[in-house]
Amino acid sequence: MLAARTGTVGNKNAEETLKLRKQSVLSLGSRERAVKSNLESGKESRARAGQLQQRARRLALLRELEMNWYLRVCELSHEYTIAYTTGMPHRNLGKSGLRVSCLGLGTWVTFGGQISDEVAEQLMTIAYESGVNLFDTAEVYAAGKAEVILGNILKKKGWRRSSLVITTKLYWGGKAETERGLSRKHIIEEIVRAMTHVINQGMAMYWGTSRWSAMEIMEAYSVARQFNMIPPVCEQAEYHLFQREKVEVQLPELYHKIGVGAMTWSPLACGIISGKYGNGVPESSRAALKCYQWLKEKIVSEEGRKQQVKLKDLSPIAVRLGCTLPQLAVAWCLRNEGVSSVLLGSSNPEQLIENLGAIQVLPKMTSHIVNEIDNILGNKPYSKKDYRS
Repeated sequence: MLAARTGTVGNKNAEETLKLRKQSVLSLGSRERAVKSNLESGKESRARAGQLQQRARRLALLRELEMNWYLRVCELSHEYTIAYTTGMPHRNLGKSGLRVSCLGLGTWVTFGGQISDEVAEQLMTIAYESGVNLFDTAEVYAAGKAEVILGNILKKKGWRRSSLVITTKLYWGGKAETERGLSRKHIIEEIVRAMTHVINQGMAMYWGTSRWSAMEIMEAYSVARQFNMIPPVCEQAEYHLFQREKVEVQLPELYHKIGVGAMTWSPLACGIISGKYGNGVPESSRAALKCYQWLKEKIVSEEGRKQQVKLKDLSPIAVRLGCTLPQLAVAWCLRNEGVSSVLLGSSNPEQLIENLGAIQVLPKMTSHIVNEIDNILGNKPYSKKDYRS
C-alpha cells in the first residue's frame, strides 16, 4: 500500500515519498525479521524435542547396559528376570528410581469384605506369578482387615520382600477423633514432616498422596524443599474412560515440574465399564451391596445410560483388536505414559486373569485407535500445554 504512493510529483511530495519508501522498507524488514524469528523459534522447539528424545534413548540404553552388566556379574541371563519371563512391563514411579509393574493389585472392597481369605490368596498368587510386584491397600479398607489379610498372605507365601512394593494409605483410621486424619498423634507429625520421619526410620521407602489436588501436592513439595525434607513421588487418582481431567491435564504438569507420577485406580469405573451393568444391576455385583447404593444410582441415572451406549459403541473396537471391553479399557489407561501403574480390583481369579491380559493389548493401542476411542467418548480434556515438546 505504501508503494502505491510513489507516483506523486513535486519536491515536497518527493521528500514525503522518499520518507514513505524508507518506512516501507523498515516495515518489510521488520516483517522479514518476524518471519525469520518464528522460523528459528520453530526450529529451536523441534531441536529441543529432538534433544529430549535423544536423552530418553540414551537413558534407556544406559539402563539396559547396566542391567546386562549386572546379569553378567551375577552369572544370570536376561531371560531370568521376572519382566522377561512374565512379559509384565515395569515403569518408574514418577521420577523416582522405584520400578513398579505397570499393573498392580488393589484390595479395596474385596479383601476382608467381598471375597474370602482363600480367594484373596488365589488373586495375589496369580498376580505375583504374572509379574505384578505392586500391591495396594489402606488402613480403612474393611476396617483394617485388608492390611492384615495382605500381610498374612505375604508371610505364608514367603515371597522375597525385596521383590515387592506394598503401598498403604492413612486418614480414616478409626472412630475416635485421634484415630483419623493426618494429625501428629495419628501419623507422628504433620504430613510432610511425618512422612520424612517415617522414611528416615525405615518404616517406608517413599511416600505419595491420594486424591489430593494439584495445588496441595505442589504445596507439600514446596514445604519439603524449604525445610530439607522428603517430597511425595506419586499421586493416586481415579482414571478411566469417563474420568480423565486430573490425570491427563493436571498431573502431567506436576510430573514435568516436580517429578510426581500417577498411580491410577478404578480403570473399569467400579465395574461400570465391565459391561455387566448393560441390562441392569446383577444381584452378585458390587452395585447390589447395601453400602454401594451410590454406585447403583449412578448406573441407572441418565448419565449412566449414556455411558452404557458409549460402551456398546466401543465394543466393535475391542472385537477388532481381539480383546474384551475390560481389557481395552485397562490398555487405554496404560497407553498414557504418564501413568506409572494401574491398580486392578478383582473379586475372582477369572476377572483378574482377564484384566491382566490387557498387557497383550497395549501394543495395539495405536494413535489411530486412541483417536477412534476419543471420538466415541467425546470427553477428551483440553490441555493448554504440550509437555512432549
